[in-house]
Amino acid sequence: MTATPRDASLALALIGNCAVNALVDAQARIVWCCMPRPDADPLFHALLDSPDGIALDGTCAVELDGMVQSTQQYVPGTAIVRTLMFDAQGAGIEVTDFAPRYRSRDRMYRPAQLVRRVRPVAGHPRVRFIVRPSADWGATKPQLTRGSNHLRFVTADWVWRLNTNVPLTYLIDETWFTLHGPVSLLLGPDESLSGGIEDTARLFEEETLSYWRHWTSRLALPLEWQEAVIRAAITLKLCQFEETGAIIAAVTTSIPEAPNTQRNWDYRYCWLRDAFFVVRALNSLSEIGTMEDYLRWLQDVVRSTQGHVQPLYGIGLEAALPERLLEGPGAPRGYRGMGPVRIGNQAHEHFQHDVYGNIVLGASQAFHDHRLTRRADAGDFAMLERAGEQAWLLHEQPDAGMWELRTRARIHTSSSLMCWAACDRLMKIAHALGLNERAALWGSRANTIREKILARAWNEQRGAFAESFGGRDLDASVLLMCEVGFINPRDPRFVSTVEVLEKHLCDGPFMRRYEAPDDFGRPETAFNVCSFWRIDALARIGRTEEAREIFEALLQRRNHVGLLSEDLAPASGELWGNFPQTYSMVGIINGAMRLSKPWDLVV
Repeated sequence: MTATPRDASLALALIGNCAVNALVDAQARIVWCCMPRPDADPLFHALLDSPDGIALDGTCAVELDGMVQSTQQYVPGTAIVRTLMFDAQGAGIEVTDFAPRYRSRDRMYRPAQLVRRVRPVAGHPRVRFIVRPSADWGATKPQLTRGSNHLRFVTADWVWRLNTNVPLTYLIDETWFTLHGPVSLLLGPDESLSGGIEDTARLFEEETLSYWRHWTSRLALPLEWQEAVIRAAITLKLCQFEETGAIIAAVTTSIPEAPNTQRNWDYRYCWLRDAFFVVRALNSLSEIGTMEDYLRWLQDVVRSTQGHVQPLYGIGLEAALPERLLEGPGAPRGYRGMGPVRIGNQAHEHFQHDVYGNIVLGASQAFHDHRLTRRADAGDFAMLERAGEQAWLLHEQPDAGMWELRTRARIHTSSSLMCWAACDRLMKIAHALGLNERAALWGSRANTIREKILARAWNEQRGAFAESFGGRDLDASVLLMCEVGFINPRDPRFVSTVEVLEKHLCDGPFMRRYEAPDDFGRPETAFNVCSFWRIDALARIGRTEEAREIFEALLQRRNHVGLLSEDLAPASGELWGNFPQTYSMVGIINGAMRLSKPWDLVV
């Protein structure tokens, strides 16, 4: 796919290996990378210090003298990205970026390492290499030491080694020189390579290519929109920190939901809500490995708590994620200069009662799926019942809601809905385990919650289910009623709700989260996953052709390599919010699976 203009919003490609991630822009600059974990201090931070565009500090770049054209695309079916750049005379280079991931010695090899390979493809290109990592969020420059074929970047906490066959003098001095043949750069821990630089880089690329193509070949894809689904699936996989099984909501922090709004949040943690939707989407493609790894992390969360469960935790099970602003001299000035930059997330202090439904929903397939290495058993059911008891206790109590409102608590319909889902799925699990008395208990509780939601969330004046019990404000999250099996999609109340939400929350194909002002005023941008929820609802109520048209419109808003952020400006189509956002990529998979024509039409 052709790269978008240099100043386009979030024209970035994601690379990673389920240990580390990085974002590469359309000119082959690595502008964001946190090491050795996705929630760590960024090694490259230029994306969040860009008031006048991307500067050289905080980047890893290769520049082509006189560049006039660049294109960028993924190697199909992989997490390997290639960028082509050409000058006015036709001289050009190809830059290949990836993080190694493949099976070796009966384990997954996924080091905290980035690999960059550069080769001339035409003429006599003149290039220079820029490697300017940082520490302390850009406030500190690492100490540079030189070896025979490597550089070491020494910080107070870490030492990173760049093994390379680029002439070190040119690399250190950032000198322009003519590139006559392929070169490679391997940036990671301070460890020596066991083989030659070029041989090692080639091996890593070949093995990583083979791994991803094998992984992709095992996906149960829909007939239509296969490339979009494959890219979404790989992106979701890259958002799992495989060491623990946690799934981050996005790779970045502090990209604002809308320009100059200060709606800047840190999404580099595991929300149980988002993780459930990721697992469910990948399960629909018959990719169950992500779920198995996630369940390890989820079980540790539940077993470590007494009653209350937070809506999010750190990827290493950290419960405390104190939120702070980066301020003062040397602090990053924000994405396109739109601060503040936040670390941590106050939502870890919230009470969000939908979390108990997300726990049970995220684990329920493990009781029914015979493919799993370890199927869930009665002991796991007893653990989930603890979450169910909380859901029953709190199903009609005020909370911050799934949108994490900081100054207002209500009995949110979506929270009660997920409490119902917890009880409903526990009933079904108990049936599968032959625990008939427990099944009867959870079925009775699910019915009780269901009747309360139908009676108290319905607003006759609006002709729609409202965002809270006894309320009148509209909220797109009630569309999940159908997705989790709460209501028949042809129920007149649900059909009416869809129509009312379209009238008040939609700008063409795009949907906002809610209509009432929040802590920062009225939302300005569309929330991408809400647009996908609308698509699902339209298909379920029989408006399939409209759903397909809207789905195609949303796919056109992906960036040049098929990725979406959290939010979108309807008027300009510009992407906003943290990137890439798992919720949004889930929507692509769910939409394609819901709308695609069946395979038996062509085979």
